[in-house]
Amino acid sequence: MKFADLLKPEAVKLVTAASSKKRLMHDVADLAESAYDLPSQEIVEALMERETLGPTGVGHGVALPHARIRGLKSVVGAFLALEKPVDFDSVDRQPVDLVFALFAPEEAGVEHLKALALVSRNLREASLCAKLRANRDAATLYTILTEQESVQAA
Repeated sequence: MKFADLLKPEAVKLVTAASSKKRLMHDVADLAESAYDLPSQEIVEALMERETLGPTGVGHGVALPHARIRGLKSVVGAFLALEKPVDFDSVDRQPVDLVFALFAPEEAGVEHLKALALVSRNLREASLCAKLRANRDAATLYTILTEQESVQAA
């Protein structure tokens, strides 16, 4: 599995003004709706429900919100870079400015876990996060994410 398998170029966005975690979840849902034709309100509810189990802010300014969505055929993702970090109740108490959301079919087991591991592993790389933070163009962000695997494979 690769980022290119999870992420469409249309599912990458720069967010200029997310005022709260809840507002950010709406931004994630709106992006997923436009990129994958998923139901925005259902996504917000699923993401917020998942957050009640424990925050998905994994530290170092990165959040990996995820949820299972009824009717989805495969695991898909959405990436948002925030101009202004948002408090996300992260494990290290640092605000979040890089968000990679994953959406999985209700019955996805191993596939969902593999996608989560891939994203988590890559976004732990300080050099990748620095490149993402240094760029403010959605197409460039997509390229950085999808080229990361080519570099690691070499």
